Parts: sequence; C-alpha cells; structure tokens
Amino acid sequence: MRDFVDGSAFNYEQGQRSRKLFAAVVLAALDDAISDDKKYGNGPEQIARWARSRDGREVLSCAGIDPNERVVKGLMEFVGKGVRTSVALSREESERRIAAEEAEAA
Repeated sequence: MRDFVDGSAFNYEQGQRSRKLFAAVVLAALDDAISDDKKYGNGPEQIARWARSRDGREVLSCAGIDPNERVVKGLMEFVGKGVRTSVALSREESERRIAAEEAEAA
C-alpha cells in the first residue's frame, strides 16, 4: 500500500512539473507574438493561428488550458495589449493595474 501512495505522489509531482513546462511554452509563444506585433503588426493573428493549430491545441491542453475559442480570443487580447509576460506577471504591474482600476472606479 505504501508503494502505491509513494508512486501516486511521484506521478502527481511529475504531472505538475510537466504542466509548468508546457505553461512556459505558452508564455514563450505569447512573447513571440508580442514581438511580432511590434515588428510586423500581426501578433494577435499569429497567436490565434498557433492556438488553433494542432500543435498549439496540444500545448495548451498539456498546460492545463482548455483550447477553446474563448481562450484564443483572450490570448489575442493579451497580445494586443503589448505587455510582455514577464512584466504582466510581476508584482509592480499587478499593483499598478489595481491602482488604475480603483482610480477609474472613483
């Protein structure tokens, strides 16, 4: 019984690591699309094409993201804003966004 529990815990951790790896691939694809948007102006179309492709759907699924049309629209919107993923995920950007929303509400 103990071996089963240890094996299950190991498999769960491996799955979590794999999911994080694929999430990093999604973030890299977003950054590539943002740089394409700045250079050529076609970033949202690029990320949409990738997300709708078979490889893109597979990567999104492995990252734990349901590859539906709503997700594709969200990815396109994110790329359209032009904020790099490293900046968007930082604490300073989050605090700035919250302050802007509070100022807008007031």
